[in-house]
Amino acid sequence: MKPTVYVIIPAFNEARSIGKVVAEIPADLVTETIVVNNASTDDTAAAARQAGATVLDEPRPGYGNACLRGIAYCQSSVPLPEIIVFLDGDLSDFPQEMRTLVEPIAASKVDLVIGSRVLGKRERGSVTVQQIFGNWLATKLLRLFFKAKFTDLGPFRAIRFSSLLALDMRDPTYGWTVEMQVKAAKQPIRFMEVPVSYRKRIGVSKVSGTLKGTIMAGYKILYTIFKYI
Repeated sequence: MKPTVYVIIPAFNEARSIGKVVAEIPADLVTETIVVNNASTDDTAAAARQAGATVLDEPRPGYGNACLRGIAYCQSSVPLPEIIVFLDGDLSDFPQEMRTLVEPIAASKVDLVIGSRVLGKRERGSVTVQQIFGNWLATKLLRLFFKAKFTDLGPFRAIRFSSLLALDMRDPTYGWTVEMQVKAAKQPIRFMEVPVSYRKRIGVSKVSGTLKGTIMAGYKILYTIFKYI
């Protein structure tokens, strides 16, 4: 019997890409696709709704806030999800690859699967130099302090819903992904990585595409790691 899979997509000003992301999600795998419109000033919500997604509004800016809004919705859904997939709304990931993230959880091998861009195929120019360095540093610190062998903090990930709730996620902004990985290592929750493909996103990144975003994200990731030591 196949598991109940829900997809949560935080989206801030992704009107150009969100419909394409939703369209590429495997319909036979996913019960419901949830786009959390995170204080967008463009037509993200309308484009997502037209593509067939459930659209939630989260007026508080912040990646983590959008994820938390999606989780709260899932807690009252019928049926309850067994697996949650988190996916970005910029089409940098390949949604059809989510089968490889879901299958190890459905087979009860692990509870958390991170899609690793480091292990997979990346289109030239899809990842900036500062992203590569920041990711390398963060994963080295995760290994040093928590003995957790990750290669990536990639946002494309799947997790058993009961495990996600047990993590008691809190971070409202850039520290969301690393918080999940730190807490998984500390619980411990069984985790693994699988290679995923990565391409240039549609539009400009709100994080790596600006100096402010890069600095704030780097600070928050490091702060989150040291917070849980």
